[in-house]
Amino acid sequence: MEWKNIYRGIIMGISDVVPGVSGGTIAVILGIYDRLIAAINGLFSKEWKKHIMFLIPLAIGVGTAIFLFSHLMDWLLTYHERPTFYFFSGLIIGVLPFLFRESEAKTTFRTYHYILLIAAIALITLLPTNISESAVIEERTLAIYGLLFISGIVASAAMILPGVSGSFIFLVLGVYQTVIFSIKTLDIKVIIVVAIGIFIGIILMSKVIHYFLTHFHTATFASIIGLVIGSIFIIFPGWAENMGELLLCIIVFAGGLSAAYLLGKVEY
Repeated sequence: MEWKNIYRGIIMGISDVVPGVSGGTIAVILGIYDRLIAAINGLFSKEWKKHIMFLIPLAIGVGTAIFLFSHLMDWLLTYHERPTFYFFSGLIIGVLPFLFRESEAKTTFRTYHYILLIAAIALITLLPTNISESAVIEERTLAIYGLLFISGIVASAAMILPGVSGSFIFLVLGVYQTVIFSIKTLDIKVIIVVAIGIFIGIILMSKVIHYFLTHFHTATFASIIGLVIGSIFIIFPGWAENMGELLLCIIVFAGGLSAAYLLGKVEY
């Protein structure tokens, strides 16, 4: 077992409950994105035991974080939304130098790779940013469970794409509050339905990403870096409204940069 994946999973899980922040982005920041996709894609191969050993601690960390931190992130996003997003912005910006170095962009990137990078940034920034939050869905009909199942599939496909947030997709589909409320209240039926959808979506999307990483590695990495950069524009919460908030935003932004530096030193 690769037990240090538990702390990696915790960081990914925390990000997954924040609309706009992608667990895939955090996996890139942690330097495990390639391995994560290969492990998911290899679950049904002859080497499935090796991949399970990588994924189980990661899943434990993600599950633990979503359960333990859903209340905290809900509170932070309610009362300190801007500073929270400034921290994640600092985290993402701070790791970019490591990503460019890891991809050996100076030697491997050609003109069309930079075009792909810019196109990925443009694609992410075209996503809608002002999605009104819907209320908790209290009905438990077959149609509602079907909606939650499909939402899990679509959101999970986004979760493992850097720059695209699974929570954001839940918001777009109008089920974010329902999913978060179900986690906080341990609504087992809803959790199971969404979890099955997430599992299926991750398996399907990992096969697509694995194909491109295998056959077009540099081009795919250029696109991934573009998606990560684009996510900064998605989560930017606007400028502080007063001096006290500005100071807090500067402090937490610096904290995000510092955390990225430490993660980069450890992981890269």
